[in-house]
Amino acid sequence: MTQDNLLPDSESHADFHCGYIAIVGRPNVGKSTLLNHLIGQKISITSRKAQTTRHRVTGIYTDDSCQMVFVDTPGWQTKYRTAMNQAMNRSVTSALSDVDVVLFVVEAGRFTTEDADVLKRLPSNRPVILVVNKVDQLHDDKTRLLTFLTEMSNRFAFAALVPVIAQHGHKLDVLMEAIRPHIPLGEPMYEEDQITDRSERFLAAEIIREKIFRLLGDELPYSMNVFIEQFEMDGAMRRISAAVMVDKAGQKAILIGKNGEKLKRIGTEARIDMEKLFDGKVFLQIWVKVKSGWADDTRILREFGFE
Repeated sequence: MTQDNLLPDSESHADFHCGYIAIVGRPNVGKSTLLNHLIGQKISITSRKAQTTRHRVTGIYTDDSCQMVFVDTPGWQTKYRTAMNQAMNRSVTSALSDVDVVLFVVEAGRFTTEDADVLKRLPSNRPVILVVNKVDQLHDDKTRLLTFLTEMSNRFAFAALVPVIAQHGHKLDVLMEAIRPHIPLGEPMYEEDQITDRSERFLAAEIIREKIFRLLGDELPYSMNVFIEQFEMDGAMRRISAAVMVDKAGQKAILIGKNGEKLKRIGTEARIDMEKLFDGKVFLQIWVKVKSGWADDTRILREFGFE
């Protein structure tokens, strides 16, 4: 979990820049994919299911002159009105008030009412860069892209407009250069090899949740979460026990699958990803628990880190 870039020595910090950059947008526009490619490591989970990201996830990029601390936020939620979703929306609002730069991510050629809902919450007192993702969907139609960029520039005074393909890392170097002028002078806040401020316990839960979404996204409802009950080092091996919280017994059966095959596959794929991320062996056990109405239970939400 390291980067090859090195910080300058302490005498050079007078010219060093450091700042926070929020990544915001409606669900499923590619915010987490963008973060992962910007820092060159997968720390924010992705899937086709909307609202995969539920917590603010920080990714840290450091080179010899700058440290950029990216904050991947949950997609702004208007469809669901549970206590969990209200907490997620507060997380987005808080991120917008605490950062130096905002990246507003939209899908090329498409501006929805959900996008408009996020747009009206963008701050006017700090630079906002429009990141137009998935430009490959326009099939190299430069006229459509130019028209869309013109329409977006008329909606808000963006500091820059940058078309990208986050999934392939296309034009992310251009985006990084657009961000740099807006990062203030300041000492680095994190060590040179640190890529996130999230714990391994948190990342383990997120990886399991991603595998569930990817394998069962069409079968399971939105209300599902993962709680790490045990995370211990046994020599060089990490022993992890996780509980998956669902609303109904029928959902538990879907997760487990016939003869436990679904849960076994989820566990295997999650373990492989954890071993890559943690650079070490992992022993993983996953249980499924039924707790009706957990997404509106403030005590449980606090345990999951939503408050």
